[in-house]
Parts: sequence; structure tokens; C-alpha cells
Amino acid sequence: MPLALYALTAGAFGIGVTEFVIMGLLLEVSTDLGVSIPAAGLLISGYALGVVVGAPVMTVMTRRWPRKTVLLTLMLIFTLGNAACALAPSYASLMMARVVTAFAHGTFFGVGSVVATGLVAADRRASAIAVMFTGLTVANILGVPFGTWLGQMLGWRATFWAVTLVGVVAMAVIALFVPRGTSAPEEGDWRSDLRALARPPVFLGLLTTVLGFGGLFAVFTYIAPILTQITGFEDAAVSPILLVFGAGLIAGNLIGGRLADWRLVPSILGSLAVLAGVLALMTFAIHDRIAAVAFIALLGAAAFATVPPLQMWVLEKAVGAGQSLASSFNIAAFNLGNAAGAWLGGFVIDRGPGLGAVTWVAALVPLSAMLVALLALRLDSRNRQNADVVPATSGACD
Repeated sequence: MPLALYALTAGAFGIGVTEFVIMGLLLEVSTDLGVSIPAAGLLISGYALGVVVGAPVMTVMTRRWPRKTVLLTLMLIFTLGNAACALAPSYASLMMARVVTAFAHGTFFGVGSVVATGLVAADRRASAIAVMFTGLTVANILGVPFGTWLGQMLGWRATFWAVTLVGVVAMAVIALFVPRGTSAPEEGDWRSDLRALARPPVFLGLLTTVLGFGGLFAVFTYIAPILTQITGFEDAAVSPILLVFGAGLIAGNLIGGRLADWRLVPSILGSLAVLAGVLALMTFAIHDRIAAVAFIALLGAAAFATVPPLQMWVLEKAVGAGQSLASSFNIAAFNLGNAAGAWLGGFVIDRGPGLGAVTWVAALVPLSAMLVALLALRLDSRNRQNADVVPATSGACD
């Protein structure tokens, strides 16, 4: 893999830390800014919604720019946004800075995915996407725990200053290693691209992404209370167990890339089926400490094995639309799945059968994603048959 891919990985690492580190600093932020912990938790939701809105908006605004310029501009927004978070004097200003920072997220991963696939041979495109997304998984393993520790020791603002420094480094390596040969702007009109993305196969591909990741976050959002209240671990054991989850993320991400390069559609259906199975079996595993830790690793691997194939699938289905816009929409779909999954898990806990049922309810979500994927495949098959019939009929009339 070329060095340029690892430059993109550095940017993905910084963005991943920014998105998830706030989860470990809610108490510090709420105390310092004088807000409740639920209000501090809205900083996570605000960021996710910023990704959903910012991904298409920023991609459309920068579509005629050279892609390397787009990546550098997005990292500049990311860097300045984190500096603004570190300096935020109030809750409102911190929320605003988080949303602005999130605007860089979706387009960076979207454009970065397109650049990554252009750096390698056609049969290694999904693996290239997986390498870039490794930055996101490493952020969960190393960046988030370190950022949480730093914030607890020196204050939550120190964490955002550290991430700002990561942004500066990422800008430097992207400027040095990403070649200009991958930076041609996209042609075409964004309105026609949006119409292409509204086609049923593309819409169903995006919906598959939302549902696939929704199952993960229905459980992962509440993994700490599951481990402490059901499995019986002490609070101090949660962070080391999450390192196991992060190791699973990296393994699943790389395996998913290899499988998607081999056979894309079976990889999508297979990874979603495995994810549903792992979530369902976790209902029993979380009552035993050893089994719970093993299934936490399997959950990370199964969940991120879906990422490269789903990203590649949407890119392939969005023929006729700008690749950067299609890819950015899929990143927005991942984040919409995050928000929807967290809501579903909370609903099951507060108004449903309770914390112990979150895992089996979550298993239904990737199963529904499989059904959506099968519907998309059926539509694709029908469209190809119609395309074959029309020329044949025209020839017979002639």
C-alpha cells in the first residue's frame, strides 16, 4: 500500500478521536460548564447530526476543487474546530464548535475513500478503503483511551488541544504524501448527481448502511452498563475490555476489505449475517465474564467487517453520480445509524424489556439490513433483465 494511504489514515485517526473521546469526558465537561450529564451527552448527538448535514453540503461546495485541496481544507476546518472546542467558554459555543468540526468528517471520509481507491489496482480498492478506515479503529483503541486519560488528568480542554495537534500533523503528511495526480475535480452537475443518488438501488444501499451500523450502536452505546450491571465487572474493567473491542475492529475492518475485494455481494450479506448472529448470542454470553469478553471482540470484528464492502457497494451502485458525493452520503448513513442505534437501545432500556434485551433486539437490525440488501439485489437483477429485453425487442421490430 502506498504511503499516501497512511497519510489518509492519520487524518482518519484524528477525526475518530474527536468523534468518540467526548464519551469518556462527559462528567468533566458537565462539571466545568455547569450543565447536566444528559446535556453534555447531546454533544455526541450534535456531532453526529453535523456529519449527516455536513457530508453532502461540503461535498457539493468543494466538488470542483482538486481532491487534495479538498482534503487539506477539511483538515484545516477540523484543526480549527478542535482549537475552538478547547477555547469554548460556554456549552453553547462548545456545541457550535463540535458541529462545525463535524462538517469536515463525512466529506473527508467520502473524498478520502475515492482518493484511496485511485491509489491502488482495481482488485485492491476495498482493501485500500479498509487501510484508511484503520485510522478510525486505532482511534478507538489508542486515541480515545489516551484522550480520556489526558482529559481526566489535565482537564477536558487538554484533550482537544492534543487533537488539534493531531490535525496539524495530518495536514502535513497529506500535503507531503498524497500525490496531485489523484486530485482531479469531478465534472457534472450536483443536481443530477442527487437525482442519481435518489435511485432505488442507491437509496437501498444507503439504508443498508444505516441499519447495519444501527445494530452495533444499539449495544455499544450501553456497553458499560451491560458489562457492570449484567456481567458483573467492576467499573475499572470496562476500559481494558474496550481495548479488546478495538482490536476486533481492526481485524474485522481488514478482513472485510479482503473479502470485499474477493466477492462483494457475498461479503455484504455474510458480514451482516455474522453481525446479527454475534448480537443474538451475546444475549447469553453477557452472563459469563469470559464469554462476554470474547463476544466483545467478535462484535467489533463483525461490525467493522461490514464497513469496506458497504462503502464499495454504494460507490458501485451510484454509477452516474459523483463518487465523492455518493461516498460522503454513505458516511452520513453510518452516522445516522449511530444515532438511530443509540436511540433504539435507550428505548429498549427505558420503555421495553430492559438492559438485558438490548442485544437480541439489536440483532434484528442487521437482519433487516440483509432484507434491504436482498431487495436491492432483486431490483438490480430486474433492471438488468429489462435492459436486455428492450434492445432485443427493438431489434425484432426493425
